[in-house]
Parts: sequence; structure tokens; C-alpha cells
Amino acid sequence: MNLRSVDLNLLVIFDALMLERHVTRAAARAAMSQPAMSNALTRLRALFKDELFVRTAQGMEPTPRALELGESVHQILLQAERLMHSAALFEPATSERAFTIRMSDLVGTLLLPGCMHRLASLAPGISLDVLHIAPERSIRALEEGQLDFAVSFELAHGRSIRSESLLPDKMVCAMREGHPLSKGRLTLRRFLDARHLRVAMSPTDLRFVDSKLAMRGLSRKIAVNVPQWLLVPEMLRQTDFLGVVSERFGNRFTSQGIVCKPLPFESPEFEWRIYYHHRNAHSKAHFWMMQLIIDAAAASLR
Repeated sequence: MNLRSVDLNLLVIFDALMLERHVTRAAARAAMSQPAMSNALTRLRALFKDELFVRTAQGMEPTPRALELGESVHQILLQAERLMHSAALFEPATSERAFTIRMSDLVGTLLLPGCMHRLASLAPGISLDVLHIAPERSIRALEEGQLDFAVSFELAHGRSIRSESLLPDKMVCAMREGHPLSKGRLTLRRFLDARHLRVAMSPTDLRFVDSKLAMRGLSRKIAVNVPQWLLVPEMLRQTDFLGVVSERFGNRFTSQGIVCKPLPFESPEFEWRIYYHHRNAHSKAHFWMMQLIIDAAAASLR
């Protein structure tokens, strides 16, 4: 195939169709009319000699050939975008870059307000796209260029991923003010006799609580699993449940009717870290953004 005869804009259109699986929505994503998108799809089918997308009741389903092409095309477009946003030309005050960051709502509570305050004054054109994906998927997303950064802790990764320290932390037991266990020492027996709230998507509860108890043949009484940390404070305020939370997160709510107490068993400190791919290690834009996040973390310690 002679690339000079190919309209490479068709790759952008193909990527939009893969993301949206719907002609009208893909047209909106690609900033073109629906008839123009339909015409481009006809040209894509001729170019790749495949139907590519089949109309179903749920939308446009990709064919095996489209699925085969999808990730490669997406990576090509990401690389092209990086070339167009040359790091050498990066100026924070005038940049309109968008960075994609993985962080949970817990970490977002700790870091995002400070980050956005700094961006508003130093780089008002820069935007953040914050995703909450499972920690085990974060490394793959960094490797595939779907993320610029991931904020988490103790992520297992290969040599292509690097990280920097952000915040030390530890897990504590949280409950409402006036809870029967809020006075005096929290013993292991009292901890186990209580009913608990657990954040189901988080590995912290499993690693720092449930796995520790399981090693001793013990387990908690889980009354409810919730998907987000920000549900925890209000649920604790209105029940007699216990919740195990990050101490830095819990301290944000001690003035709002929440009491935090040490766990009644050994639970080591851990460190929130920012992870990134080594391909961006010398990028002026990535270094600047990472330093801004590190500065926001440092400010939260004061």
C-alpha cells in the first residue's frame, strides 16, 4: 500500500468509531457531520477490504479485522499526538495539554484540590482527565499510553515503569462520634465483634486488614461493600459500622463527626506514589506536571 495515496485522517475516524461504536456519536467525536462519517466509513471499508463495523441493535459492532487493527491504530494516533505536542515547545502558561491520570476518589480528595488550584494560576489551559480504574489495570494502561500517570501504592511493574514518592500513610479504624467503641482502647475482639463497611474496589482493605486477619484464621463481619471511598464518611456517621480507611483520608473528616483510632493489630505504613512510563522520563511537559502533583502532595503535609 502506498501511504501517499491514503488519507491518514481515516485513521482518526476509525479510532472514533472503535471508541463510540455508533456512527452519530463517532461523528460528534471527530467534529464532522453524520453523512460525512458514513462516507468515511465506506472509504475505510474499501481501504481495508473488510466490513469493519456491522450494524446491530446495540450499535456498530467491530469485525475481527477491526479488533485486530484497533489497538495499533490507537497507538499510532497517540504517538502522533505526542509529536504534535513537542515537549521542547511546552510552555505551561500557554499550553492546552490534557493529561490523563489514574487515581481513586480517596487520593483525589487528598491531591486534586491542590493540583487544580496550582493549575488555575500557573497553567489555566491545561486540563486533567481523572480515571478510577483498578490498580492491576493501571500498569498496562501506562504501558499502552492510555495514562500519563497513575497514583497508587505498591503496584507491581516491570522496568519500563518508574515512580516517585508522594505521601506516607497508614490505615486506621474510623467510626462515628459517640460510637460505643469510640472511647477507650479498640481491642481485636471488639473490632471483630463489630459490623464493618468495606470499599470493594480498593486493595488496601484486603492487603492491610483482611489478609492480615486471614493469616491468623480471623475475619471481619462485612455488613456492606461500597464502590467508592467518599461514601464511607456519611455511612459511618449514620450507622454503628466500622470502616478501615487511610489515616490522611480519615483526618479530613474528624471535624465532621468521624473518629479515627489505631487498628488493633500490626499494620505497616505505606506510601502513595506516582507512576509513569519511562518513555516520558525526559518529557518537559510530563516532568512539569508530575512536579506540580508532587508539590501539591508536599503542601498537604503542612
